[in-house]
Amino acid sequence: MLDPHSALIYTMVIVSAADRDMTDDELEVIGEIVGHLPVFRSFDRQQLSEVLKACTELLGHDNGLGEALTQIKAALPANLRETAYAVACDVAAADGEASQEELRVLEMMRHRFSIDRLIAAGIERGARARFQTL
Repeated sequence: MLDPHSALIYTMVIVSAADRDMTDDELEVIGEIVGHLPVFRSFDRQQLSEVLKACTELLGHDNGLGEALTQIKAALPANLRETAYAVACDVAAADGEASQEELRVLEMMRHRFSIDRLIAAGIERGARARFQTL
């Protein structure tokens, strides 16, 4: 059973790994999110690599993605499901453009976490705006 911190981290790892290419930009964004968002204030950053490893192991199993999404939803209180979607969108936007695989995983998360389409669109647009470059 996941704790809420691990569940949030799993959402980021799942999106990063969706296209089978976890880029340095994506991993850097995950570290920054864990280091700076208020929801992670009580998280021991020394455990980050352990959580990342556990998630990648789970994703390697048959139906690993489905199981991970089930565990994430169970671990997150309703008020953190939009947060989970937002951090996942930030990771997808980190390297400039979301791949089709990342977009599909985000869609699965949106449905699994029961996030309203308009709220999801706002979250997605915010991520895209934050990661624009010149």
